[in-house]
Amino acid sequence: MACRRGRYAILALFLALLGLFAGIHSLSANPQERTVKDDNPVTEAEAAKGGKLWMLDFKFKDPRLIKVNIPGQGQRVCWYLWYQVINRTGEPRTFIPDFELVTHDTKTPMTYRDQILPAAQEAISRIEDPTGYYNIKNSVTIAKEPIPPSQPKAAPKAVTGVAIWIDPNEAGPLDDKAARDKKDSTEKLAESNRYSIFVAGLSNAWSRTDAVPPETKDVIRRKTLQLTFRRRADKYSTKSEMIEFVPPVQWVYRASFAIDTKQPAAKK
Repeated sequence: MACRRGRYAILALFLALLGLFAGIHSLSANPQERTVKDDNPVTEAEAAKGGKLWMLDFKFKDPRLIKVNIPGQGQRVCWYLWYQVINRTGEPRTFIPDFELVTHDTKTPMTYRDQILPAAQEAISRIEDPTGYYNIKNSVTIAKEPIPPSQPKAAPKAVTGVAIWIDPNEAGPLDDKAARDKKDSTEKLAESNRYSIFVAGLSNAWSRTDAVPPETKDVIRRKTLQLTFRRRADKYSTKSEMIEFVPPVQWVYRASFAIDTKQPAAKK
């Protein structure tokens, strides 16, 4: 009986150590980082008049919040998305990003465009990249040089960037009374708990649809990655851990501000 108990004790100790190792492995893998690979690739059938279509891999963390003193705007709550792009297409590719954050639970869906805010970017870099190793870029500087191709069996050459949003409906120190009153009556981003971030520029695929009268111009849409999130907090909370990703990722064709018309068209 004592021998059997000894065996059970050794087995329990082994399982405990195994569980500890698994926990360490899980943490080292950083479960907050998610990678969207080319598992929904564009096809040659989407191409019109030739041209090879491509797609970049996209790694991201859940959006986070940070308070930053923005020159001319005072202390503001900034929403940001840390991300990396990886090029496995075999050739250098220029990433011209277009990030939009869209709310789903406000009376009217609100759309916020990514902004270039040096003060916020510097504050974010101190948190996400204190040593400067990743050289975090914004949506303008990341487009200045092509994303280098990564070899199939080599470590990926990831390029790191950040998209930043602030709510223009939040009153600022330069607003007069009329502007403040107007903003006070407007829904705020902090009041939303369900929203999506749309990422365009990861593929050179785009589509053209005929204009709908009375419009006269055709509608151009880029192949766009949609990431959906929910926030388990009230509008006063600035805890980043309350924001979580809602799978799955989706690919949509969506009208986009930044469009490179030199890219091959994909007629839908």
